[in-house]
Amino acid sequence: MSDCSGLLTPEKEPVPLKSIDVQLEVRDHVATVVSTLSYQNKEDKPLEAVFVFPLPGDAAVCHFSAEVGQTHIVAEVKEKQQAREEYDDALSSGQQAFLLEESVQSPDIFSLSVGSLPPGESASIRLEYVTELAVQADDGLRFCLPAVLNPHYQPQGSEGTSAQVTSVPASLVPYSLSFSVQVSSPRPVSKVESSCSLEPLQYLNTDQTQASVKLAAGHKFDRDIELLIYYKDAHQPTAVVEAGQASAKTGTLMGDPVVMLSLYPEFSNPVTSSLGSHGEFVFLLDRSGSMDFPLYCESHQSRIASARDTLLLLLKSLPMGCYFNIYSFGHTYEHIFPKSVKYSRKTLKQAVKKVEVMDANLGGTEILEPLQHIYRQPCIPKKPRQLFVFTDGEVSSTKAILDEVKKNADSHRCFSFGIGEGASSALVNGMAREGGGHAQFITGTERMQPKVMQSLRFALQPLVADISVTWDLPKGVSATILSPPITAIFQGQRSLIYAQLTGKSSEAAQGCFTMNYTVAGHPCQNQLRFSLQPAEETRQDTDQKDLPHTRFTVHRLAALTQIRSLEMEEMNNSEQYTRIKTKLVNLSVQSGVGSIFTAFVAVGKSDGKVVQGPLIYREDPNYLPLLRGGLLGLFKESTPNVFRRAYLSLRKRTRTHGSTIKKKLTSAFSGTAFSFRNDQSASPQSSGENGATESPKPPRDPLLQLVSLQEASGCWLLGPALAAALGKTTEEVAKTKPASSKTKVWATILALIWLHGFKMDAKQEWELLAMKATSWLCDKRAVWITECVEAGNELLGCNVQKDELGL
Repeated sequence: MSDCSGLLTPEKEPVPLKSIDVQLEVRDHVATVVSTLSYQNKEDKPLEAVFVFPLPGDAAVCHFSAEVGQTHIVAEVKEKQQAREEYDDALSSGQQAFLLEESVQSPDIFSLSVGSLPPGESASIRLEYVTELAVQADDGLRFCLPAVLNPHYQPQGSEGTSAQVTSVPASLVPYSLSFSVQVSSPRPVSKVESSCSLEPLQYLNTDQTQASVKLAAGHKFDRDIELLIYYKDAHQPTAVVEAGQASAKTGTLMGDPVVMLSLYPEFSNPVTSSLGSHGEFVFLLDRSGSMDFPLYCESHQSRIASARDTLLLLLKSLPMGCYFNIYSFGHTYEHIFPKSVKYSRKTLKQAVKKVEVMDANLGGTEILEPLQHIYRQPCIPKKPRQLFVFTDGEVSSTKAILDEVKKNADSHRCFSFGIGEGASSALVNGMAREGGGHAQFITGTERMQPKVMQSLRFALQPLVADISVTWDLPKGVSATILSPPITAIFQGQRSLIYAQLTGKSSEAAQGCFTMNYTVAGHPCQNQLRFSLQPAEETRQDTDQKDLPHTRFTVHRLAALTQIRSLEMEEMNNSEQYTRIKTKLVNLSVQSGVGSIFTAFVAVGKSDGKVVQGPLIYREDPNYLPLLRGGLLGLFKESTPNVFRRAYLSLRKRTRTHGSTIKKKLTSAFSGTAFSFRNDQSASPQSSGENGATESPKPPRDPLLQLVSLQEASGCWLLGPALAAALGKTTEEVAKTKPASSKTKVWATILALIWLHGFKMDAKQEWELLAMKATSWLCDKRAVWITECVEAGNELLGCNVQKDELGL
């Protein structure tokens, strides 16, 4: 990103981006995205525009082309320095040129340079990428089209620039968006949901394996578009064989067929019955200023408040005998205990007390230092470490963080959570991938608790060991696995494996993939048989770039897995650097997939015309690197939540650009409900200051109220607080207690009946702590349990049977 000089002239500033058209094609578990960006130069001189935008961190950019007037230019992947030189040479000679490159700091940021666009001319940019779709807690496949690029926090004292940009309020977004989706799968498509309004789902065949849907008219691209796709029989393992590129050399990645295996390992009953694995649980919570944002636009609950509730639920659900600790971070970090402590009534009470007062007041988003501190703590023997990371932001040191997680992967599993729109997919997905865990994203109106509890179930599963894979293939055919070695397997979690197939086979030939491993000492095996013949629609070449089935989606995702693995390798000296860079550049150019060492460059040379006049540099005003004159006044007219987001995002610039911005912010926001404080967060003022009043806190969720009263052992205590949570008086609860029953047993049974009778829709959230309560009751071997269940049903107006409670 260049300096912001020249961006502070609102009277004449152009809006080069006019429209965005996005076509999404989903095949089973992977997606191909085609985005067309239309620009127009309204200046009276040639224009160079830079458009910085986010993509999923696990996306493989595989095509980039442009149309300027009647000229069609297709970009080539080249070594990055060579591409930049060709772009600069083209500009200096007056030719149209385009450059697309990935940020070295984070693989989910790209910058597109549109060079020498003549006065009055329009340009249409076409960008294609392919990506895997993550499986959510409810078996939905998640696709997210990012709308905004959150500021990437630059650690204090660090060198280099970061793409510090922010979004414009919806009322100021000047361009249109069209978004259409086509879905196909071997299994029927059951439904498609979104955080935005969709037109009705249209099935394209009678067996409902193909469907299409569009974004409803009137959508303003002011937030991420999240899509959730659901298949029937979602856990059925599948295999997709894709033919090689006819023009590529046999024996190369692009020249040979590639198979993508989708596996859902299933553990045997003896294994699943031992899910109470006692480990060490470390929670790392983001307390940067942006965690004070609402969870979603209309929400009265902030991200930090939701995170506090989620931490409470996690703490109550931990098994007896485990160890735990809680860290929080901003530009500094804190921890509740000097080292992980044994889970007990005393330590749980201490932790809950500290969590309840945690606020979004620690400034920036520096994860690396607390992460390194956690890894320096010695592991507890026979207590496998499980790390839970919660963050809503972006960081400028993504690669350093992922390197740290990878370096310590043998000592822990990492479960990561991206909170709110704009959370870095490169960071969240990367930490889970390198740490052998699972990633989740919480956006829109979703509750954080169900997704986090699913990850806790994964963490409670015993570690998988002795993983090995074998192939049973016809004579003359071999398979080379392109994916990194499998290091983590969870019950109910999908794994995608890519392999290159060499040799020839008959049309009827089949292959078999077998994965063996042990879980808690029990041997397990998963097997998948598949046809070696490529699907008919993949037997094409890539010269016809407009056809969706010619994009070699599987090949390019396989190439991306290799590229990302190479990028994570150590480059401690010039020899290692040169070796890895050469391999990366060759693989990137061969597959057409971008990397940190390559870029897409397109130069228009067809008509030989030279664009006349001095070049004007413009950053796309929809993605602002700093304050633009007159814009702060417009923010005051925006909705409170957009205003809040704009305010806090702009405040982050003060660490980089100093007192000038602080003065402008103080002036622009005077008389509003927001104050400019010396801490690193923004929040509404207290009552009486500038006439603003603090919003009353919403009443606590009854479920969380009940959860907060549970003891570490799993039981509940009888008292006024429990009675209030159940909606009864203390007298009613005491009077109906069977005479022979102990008070703790009676209280615990009442809590379980209430959960089963009134909160079955949230069972994913409380199931683990209910299991702990049931286990506590069974240990008591109380003969009066049946009597208590009958009395509890009568008191609460329920009809829950004893066996439903696990008793």
